[in-house]
Amino acid sequence: MMSDGDATVERVANLAMSDDMAPLDLPADFTFGVATSAFQIEGATAVDGRGPSIWDEFCRAPGAILDASDGSVACDSYRRWAQDLDLIADLGFAAYRFSVAWPRIVPDDSGRVNSLGLDHYERVVDGLLERGIAPFVTLYHWDLPLWLHARGGWTARDTSYAFAAYAEAVAGRLGDRVASYATLNEPWCSAFLGYGQGEHAPGVRDSGACQAAIHHLLLAHGLAVQRLRSATTSPLGIVLNFTPAYPLDANEPSDREAARRHRLSNDEVFLGPLFKGAYPRELRDLPGSAASHASPGDLSIIGEPLDFLGVNYYTRTVVRASPGAPWPSIEHVPPTGARTAMGWEVYPAGLRDLLLELDRAAGIPLYVTENGAAFDDHAGGAVLGDIKR
Repeated sequence: MMSDGDATVERVANLAMSDDMAPLDLPADFTFGVATSAFQIEGATAVDGRGPSIWDEFCRAPGAILDASDGSVACDSYRRWAQDLDLIADLGFAAYRFSVAWPRIVPDDSGRVNSLGLDHYERVVDGLLERGIAPFVTLYHWDLPLWLHARGGWTARDTSYAFAAYAEAVAGRLGDRVASYATLNEPWCSAFLGYGQGEHAPGVRDSGACQAAIHHLLLAHGLAVQRLRSATTSPLGIVLNFTPAYPLDANEPSDREAARRHRLSNDEVFLGPLFKGAYPRELRDLPGSAASHASPGDLSIIGEPLDFLGVNYYTRTVVRASPGAPWPSIEHVPPTGARTAMGWEVYPAGLRDLLLELDRAAGIPLYVTENGAAFDDHAGGAVLGDIKR
């Protein structure tokens, strides 16, 4: 769902708290859409010249994926894309946000652009337009080409320039038919989960690598925006994920400080360079920080003006001070209310609070690009599961 404008942001934010929201409650410029990512749905990982990604490699690592599944088939959407678009149209959605698989476009270290990959996404875009559905393109949803990982991945500055060239190639083909281009999806996940905690591909556990990845992801975004401006007039933006921090005791100064430090480490590390032209001072002073990887001129590139900010929200976190812990010295408190199947707290008010805060901080249109909750589906008392065919 997406909308913009100060009054609309506040109204949409308040709708997040409604228990009985009728369609007529929605603003006239509000758009309902659905979203996917390439690796999660496409399959066909060795078809039409696609190269391997870090997620293909990660899925092969013993124990990395709980059920040992991979993306080789997924939803088979690379072959069934027309059927998928018909389903979206039948459901009455007006927008479809999907990602382009970088390894389909630049499959190897020759730098060659794979026209077969571009052909696929051109068919998808044209198919959406024929069905009256607006295409919203995300250029990076975590599937870094494996050949770039071999050269350092997001810890290497050269990856930022490779991304900009790839982005320009995509926009050069799809052009203004796309409703908007988002450069990156959730760079927090790419950096912290991919390079810091090792839970996501490429499975690196190194705090220094995490900080390098933060800066090079942001630099890639800024460089891509510069290239995209010359290739398309479509709106440009970035999609960030937010898990707003609330103090366990709002009357306790140390808990409020813990919430502030969470925002600094997880949100302002991206929002600062994007919208204020600088990393937060407290983060700059930390040894090996993302800011330490910046070269002269980088922050002006990262701060290229944007047309929108994509907002992904699923849950909040509750924190309290933990004096014995390393900076940012916080402890996450387990939720006590309703939870999803993933254990995430169901907290609709967080979306309202977040949208109002970001409207003040960013000052540009906000698109709610992901939100919702995951629950097990049941039929006849049995849990419905995906079947690999």
